[in-house]
Amino acid sequence: MNNLRLMYVLAHPDDESLGTGGTLAKYAAEGVETYLVTATRGERGRFGERGERPDPEVVGKTREAELLAAAKELGLREVKLLGFPDGALDTVDPAGAQETIAGHLRRVRPQVVMTFGPEGAYGHPDHIAISQLTTAAIVRAADREFAVSKLYYIAWSERTWSAYQAAVKKLTSTVDGVERQVTPSPEWGVTTRIDTSAVWPSVWRAVQCHRTQMSVYKDLEGLPAEHHRSLWGVQEFYRAFSLVNGGRARESDLFEGLR
Repeated sequence: MNNLRLMYVLAHPDDESLGTGGTLAKYAAEGVETYLVTATRGERGRFGERGERPDPEVVGKTREAELLAAAKELGLREVKLLGFPDGALDTVDPAGAQETIAGHLRRVRPQVVMTFGPEGAYGHPDHIAISQLTTAAIVRAADREFAVSKLYYIAWSERTWSAYQAAVKKLTSTVDGVERQVTPSPEWGVTTRIDTSAVWPSVWRAVQCHRTQMSVYKDLEGLPAEHHRSLWGVQEFYRAFSLVNGGRARESDLFEGLR
């Protein structure tokens, strides 16, 4: 099949680099058309190391610029920002948001779509919301002429999460007064493991584009190359559905069944 197209639908600027940068860079380098839809501008996120709190519009514009710079490092074909409210993605009109995402799906016609899993990595409400909205949008977008062939959720095994959090920080999300933590995928729940070791330098350059967020990731700057390779060199996914293949054999390619 010619013109392979991959679309990632994520919640915030930096999700694409920290969570899936290796996969995006790998497929872009192979000539796959890679598209990114980001739900928010991350306007409620941190802004540097000094605890500054500029106007949310300033933060959002800065993070949008960082996202576009990171996308260039990853080789993405297109980035679209939806402008939904950061930190409140679960409050948007679901039908309207689903239709907005479905519109991008119909326009691009990707064979493969990826988003967060239903647990939102570490329970982040925006991550959970974009998972639900994207999954529903795939149903809305389908018609007699087009349907997404494969949907993937980001999955992290315990080994991957341990290495990531050791290098960055313990990831938590406090929701309604309750702390949510990382929920690793069982090893048998990882349906797809992608070797991205050849493109780890591109991923690290993309991560560094998110300068306003580097106060959390500053420990990464001192890591040796081999440690960076281990962090960005493998990506894991759960195949939520496929119209073209199945079974329990682990995939090494998101486009298995389509090439």
